[in-house]
Amino acid sequence: MAHPQQIKIPATYMRGGTSKGVFFRLQDLPEAARVAGANRDALLLRVIGSPDPYQKQTDGMGGATSSTSKTVILDKSSREDHDVDYLFGQVSIDKPFVDWSGNCGNLTAAVGAFAISSGLIDPQRLPENGIFTVRIWQLNIKKTIIAHIPITAGLVQESGDFELDGVTFAAAKVAIEFLDPAGDGAMFPTGNLVDQLAVPGVGTLSATMITAGIPTIFVKASEVGFKGTELQGQINSDQKVLDQFELIRSYGALKMGLISHLDEAKTRQHTPKVAFVGEAQDYVSSSGKNISKQDIDLTVRAFSMGKLHHAMMGTAAVAIGTAAAIDGTLVNLATGKSAGSEVVFGHPSGTLLVGAQASITNGVWQADKVMMGRSARVLMEGWVRVPANYI
Repeated sequence: MAHPQQIKIPATYMRGGTSKGVFFRLQDLPEAARVAGANRDALLLRVIGSPDPYQKQTDGMGGATSSTSKTVILDKSSREDHDVDYLFGQVSIDKPFVDWSGNCGNLTAAVGAFAISSGLIDPQRLPENGIFTVRIWQLNIKKTIIAHIPITAGLVQESGDFELDGVTFAAAKVAIEFLDPAGDGAMFPTGNLVDQLAVPGVGTLSATMITAGIPTIFVKASEVGFKGTELQGQINSDQKVLDQFELIRSYGALKMGLISHLDEAKTRQHTPKVAFVGEAQDYVSSSGKNISKQDIDLTVRAFSMGKLHHAMMGTAAVAIGTAAAIDGTLVNLATGKSAGSEVVFGHPSGTLLVGAQASITNGVWQADKVMMGRSARVLMEGWVRVPANYI
């Protein structure tokens, strides 16, 4: 029986922060996939190699982790004061769905570079040398992000000496600003800096539930039986622990008003995130690096798509920085000091500095800006191929 040849689609495989994914220009997608819906989802699932019951994504571009099962679609912005529109799709590894409910902060670091190199920004605007500012409209969360991209000889500068824990090799630093990263609703959906979250089978936990960067539920490490210095192997090898945190995430999502029924959490894996925080402690990172409690303000361990993340999601770092800037949140309390504009937290791969500005008006908190440094580079460019019968 004859089968049709594969189709090929222009694409770029990029690392951004501690994630990597497949980047597309909207105009390069097959016509049926240029609009949101089942056709687009089917294409991206096939590109990444999902759903895969073996959870390896061998027959696709995915890397079998939440950090490497990602897609990005960019287009010239429809908004006059922005350069590009950025849409992020988190592809499930073993289930047939793409989660569009939130942003990827790590891949954000690659968006500006891809926009420049793919012709979405007029090359006449670029300096010969210096920093070029790309104004990004993040379509998933309807927020502005500013990326400061280094330019050398009129081209994006990718190599450099900036080291990012969780990434093996140094690269050029990309400064990212997340403007007003909270959602359109209240930054603290329950109205409280700390809630008592009742989770059947787990207990009643203190929790800070915040929407900044991405909806995130923070709990105390000590209340869930951990220190805050754990690495991936200690958590991801224990299905009982993973199930426990999925329960916490689901009940937190319900209390935050993100879902109306617990069953909805199964089809909303990307958001909210759940994380546990602890005081500053000495520990050894996953790379063998000694982390001194003198160099950090607290420890944070966060889950993504049902597994402990190997470093820290960029959007969760936004939530950490924002919560740390507000006295009385669990993140701030874990630092043991008054809120400041910067915080250094320890994660499984090392440390990260994040700066945040938060303000309160008429008793309502808002995040004004969150800043951090990331890096990005092109890994491969050309065409990605998928079977013609992907739909």
